[in-house]
Order: sequence, then structure tokens, then C-alpha cells
Amino acid sequence: MNPISVFPIRTKKDFEKKALEVFHFQAEKNPVYKKYIEQIGVIPGKVKSLNGIPFLPIGFFKTQEVVTEEQATSNKSQVTSHKLQITSHKSQVFLSSGTTGTERSRHTVTDVSLYEKSFRKCFERFYGNPKQYAFLVLLPSYYENKNSSLIYMMMDLMKRSGNQFSSFYNSKDETLIQVLMTLLKKKQKVILFGVSFALLDLAFPPLHDKQASGLMSGLTVIETGGMKGRKEEITREELHKILCGKFKVKKIHSEYGMTELLSQAWSKGDGLFNCPPWMKIFIRDVNDPFQILSHRKTGALNIIDLANIHSCSFIATQDLGKVYRNGSFEVLGRIDNSDLRGCNLLAV
Repeated sequence: MNPISVFPIRTKKDFEKKALEVFHFQAEKNPVYKKYIEQIGVIPGKVKSLNGIPFLPIGFFKTQEVVTEEQATSNKSQVTSHKLQITSHKSQVFLSSGTTGTERSRHTVTDVSLYEKSFRKCFERFYGNPKQYAFLVLLPSYYENKNSSLIYMMMDLMKRSGNQFSSFYNSKDETLIQVLMTLLKKKQKVILFGVSFALLDLAFPPLHDKQASGLMSGLTVIETGGMKGRKEEITREELHKILCGKFKVKKIHSEYGMTELLSQAWSKGDGLFNCPPWMKIFIRDVNDPFQILSHRKTGALNIIDLANIHSCSFIATQDLGKVYRNGSFEVLGRIDNSDLRGCNLLAV
């Protein structure tokens, strides 16, 4: 059974079956995850439901090489173990953006084609074919990090768009405004994607409502969080209100992803994120990491990303949020005293 088969998941039953299969595989073949499970006293053979699966604290990606044994030792061969067949291709090491004085997370992706398939399918699920769009990307702090998984994803989407104007831009570059307005006047769909501070910095010309009507209908603004200490932290709600006024759009979209994962959640407005079928969010009690909370309760985010087969699919993050009955979720900030992250760093 190939791990790429996680992508056809459609139902809750499919998800739980595959999640348990991936758990038992990683509990056996991922040394870091295996040791963690042993230390907290969980017996893998007794785990029969999603509620029994332990989540690995995300901090391990800063101190350990979180990767399966086969993937660590075999980069060109096909490996079969615990009913899962893994074919290794080109490998890639991704590093978190980090901040001055903080240790960066390291994610060794031994089959980068799996990451490509995951983010392509994620994007297409929520926005359709990249060929529809021109991507104007504002990621100054990430662009300095040549091992950024976010930069890798956006470079791929820009290339797949085939639009000559799809590129990384500087928010202070007047050329960006000219390109944006020219594309919109030609009825070209545009995705303006960037970190919060860069979108706020963009000197977008004020438009009257009549002037903006129709013209801005082709623009989708997607923020991926991150003030990076450049500006005063504000809530996502405040940020979106400012950006809606600046760009004359009804909603601001958002992307939620991280170095340690291979999949992303997307929001088309109001800060409500949705996952692809092979990804799921749970909320844990911040005072009891083994207690999963019910819907609408605020706590820390636990993430299952089944595309992350070659490292760990079960991650306990340091992000705060809440999950709703339909599976959508909000990101509300960071747990107190946790180190700053590059993605979706917004205060509440």
C-alpha cells in the first residue's frame, strides 16, 4: 500500500482507518516517535481509535531528526514495512524561519514529491488550477531563508501558473502596484499572497468605491500571518478589517502551514480554516496535554497530517485555537512562553 493513497480519503471512516495504519507504522519505524510513546507509557497495539493516538510535541523538530528509519537509510530504494510501501525520491531539508536567538525547526523531507503532491492538491481543492492566476508574492522574511518550505511551495505554484508576472515582489517596489493594476484591468485573476507586515506596508493607492467596483473582483488577498517583530501585534480580525479597506475586497483569505507539516489549511474569510481530507485538527487542554477538548473549546492545536508519512503525522503544536463541529478551526494565537513562529504569529 503506497502512502500516496492518503490523498483519495473522502470519509471519516477512511481517515480513521488510514490514520491508525500510519500510527502503527510510525510507532514502529520512527525512532523519536517510538521513544516518546514508550516514555509516556502508551502501548501501540492497544491504540484502536484516533483518541488513543499520542501527538509528538513539535519542539522535537528542533532537537531531533524526526524521520522513519527506512527513509533515513534508503534514499533510492523501495521499502516495504507494516503494509506501507515507501518509494524515496529527491530529498529536501526544510528549516523554519525562526527569529534572532531562537533555534530553528528542521524537517527532513526524504521524498519531496510527496510534499509537492500534497500542497498542489490542497491548493487545487480550495482555489482550482494555478493556471487561472497570477501570483504576486510578498515574503521578504521567508525569502532570506533558502530552505523555507513556504518559499518552495510558492515557487512551484508560480511556475505552474505560467504567468510571466508571477513572482516575488518587494512591498516598497512601485512596480508591484503597476503590475497588479494592469493585470486586474485585463481581467486576470490575481492572488496577492504575503506575510501580514508586508501586506500592511504595501502602498496601495486609495480607490473610490465606484473606481474599485468590478476592478478588485479579480483580486484574492491571502495572508500567512507573521509580523516578525516589524509592527505591533494585532488580532487577525483587526488585520483583516484594515486589509479589506485597503484593497477594497470583501474577505481576506489565510493560509495555515508550518515547516513540520506537508499539508496546509486554507481560509476564505473570517479566520475560519478548513483542512483537506487527509488532515485533521484536534484541540488539547493546555494544562493536560493528553486531554482532547470538545468543539468550541479553546486550547492548543494537535494536527494529524497523513501526508507526513516519512516523519511524524501526529504533531502537538504551540498554537492556540478552537475547532467547530464541521471540522473548521480558528487560530487564536500562541501558548504563553512559547517561542515565536514565522507562520500565523498574531496576538489575541
